[in-house]
Amino acid sequence: MTALLRMIHAQADALDHVAGQDVSAAAERLRAARRVIVVGTGTSQHAAELGVLLLEQAGLDARWYSGAHAARWAAAPREGDVLLVITHTAETAYAVRARAAALALGVPVVSLTGRGKGWPEAVETVTGEESETYTVSYTSALGVLARLAHHLGGPEGSPEQLRQTAEAVRAVCAAPGLEAVPVPARSLALIGCGPWGVTAREGALKIREAARILAEGFESDRFLHGAAVPLTAADGLLVLEPSADVDGLTAALGEAAGRESIPVTTLAAGPGAATLPPVLAQIPLTVRLQLLAERFAALRHQDPDVAIVGAWAESALWATGLPDEAGRAAA
Repeated sequence: MTALLRMIHAQADALDHVAGQDVSAAAERLRAARRVIVVGTGTSQHAAELGVLLLEQAGLDARWYSGAHAARWAAAPREGDVLLVITHTAETAYAVRARAAALALGVPVVSLTGRGKGWPEAVETVTGEESETYTVSYTSALGVLARLAHHLGGPEGSPEQLRQTAEAVRAVCAAPGLEAVPVPARSLALIGCGPWGVTAREGALKIREAARILAEGFESDRFLHGAAVPLTAADGLLVLEPSADVDGLTAALGEAAGRESIPVTTLAAGPGAATLPPVLAQIPLTVRLQLLAERFAALRHQDPDVAIVGAWAESALWATGLPDEAGRAAA
């Protein structure tokens, strides 16, 4: 069994743990904010995007920033800002830099990190990932963000909802239902609307990392406006939960792709997720995409646990922006 597969199967228990966590101190720090700035890089950026949706449902003014955008915020924060940093390793360059700037300026900080990283303000999730294709740290961070939002009055993230989400993840792991998804000859596009569009980008990232397949995720409307142009029968299209799109665009794009002879597969979150609210429903769907990435890696004889190699793994690239020029760290 790959480390990636072990981590995928660890997610249900991790969500059960999150359901029982006390996040009240961090939530109260957010409650006092005029504006919440949510920072994440890579996979953590996708958590930041969905976290903003959750916090907005709770009535907060929340914005997500990544990379250089976070650095620009740190140069001129507003009065009343609170910084919410998402980094599993507590070493991701831009996250570390934004946090350091906030602390130096007296801006309140809430962090989501893995266990034992030593940030006193952090809500800690899980121990270190065993695979470079990150999974359990992402879904656990989403669970914590939902708990924070629920504590602040949002409709998603109650302990019972998190436990239902964990059961949905167990159902997906027991029966992924991915046999009909073909390995594309050239590339794979994933599309979805709203939060499903964020999950499309996260799923594409996992497929790139684990299976070394050219994959990209799109919001459905962005896919229509030019992104679909180069696709041919050598590519594939994965349509995420088209029933969630009130305008019907996602399903219509799948039908159009079929008329262009592009292989199309529709993927839903699974029967266990049918009663989950929209953002929490992304978790079992994300797990299905993680399992698809692991399956594609096996079919292509790739090691899904070693994602970054060669010149891309040079420590100088990963240390850019760190105050202490620390070495490489994943998001």
